[in-house]
Amino acid sequence: MWNDTFNALSNYDKGEFRRLTNYLLSHTYLVRDVYKPDKQWTEPGNDFRLVSRLFDCMRDYFSVSGWRLEKDDTYGVISLINEFDQNRLRMDRFTTLFLYTCRLIYEEEREQGGSLHIVRTDTSAIVEKMRILGLLGKGKTTQKERIEAQRTLAHFNIIQKMEATAWSGDGNGILIFPSILSIISNQGINDMMVELEELQAEESNSSAISEPQK
Repeated sequence: MWNDTFNALSNYDKGEFRRLTNYLLSHTYLVRDVYKPDKQWTEPGNDFRLVSRLFDCMRDYFSVSGWRLEKDDTYGVISLINEFDQNRLRMDRFTTLFLYTCRLIYEEEREQGGSLHIVRTDTSAIVEKMRILGLLGKGKTTQKERIEAQRTLAHFNIIQKMEATAWSGDGNGILIFPSILSIISNQGINDMMVELEELQAEESNSSAISEPQK
């Protein structure tokens, strides 16, 4: 049983077990490789190493209450999934579209991510991609929308800003982590592209009908 394993841990490991289980419940994803703005490079994070070491005990602990803990050593992602499909976050429309656009960029650039499977981009590139895809109402977006979308995705370890300063609506350097693959699968990307093509076709037909006859 998990509690026998837990009781055999050192006091330090028990404290880290409590901290990290709460972290996972809040953030859902934990990535192995994180960017250090002060050093300007990416390196393995200590929390991923600790969860990996305590993984069996944590997995059994979460399973008792209907959570599934998974670890992908290839991409360096630990995920906590609710087996009852509950405790889901409802994102606003802009954040959802921002997320999908990040996934598209990740798919297009992932071969350039190297062995860490991390894609580098920036806020301006993501917003421009949204504009090209016709995802922005009237082609515009506000600073508040951009900041909140970035903060939300960063909280769940989907992206990370490269600057040590606060999130900016004007633009940040951004790293897209492989945890994004767990949220939106390749099939999800394909489905989204089909929906976008259908939406654009509908808008084009609507525009043609509304034009006055000459």
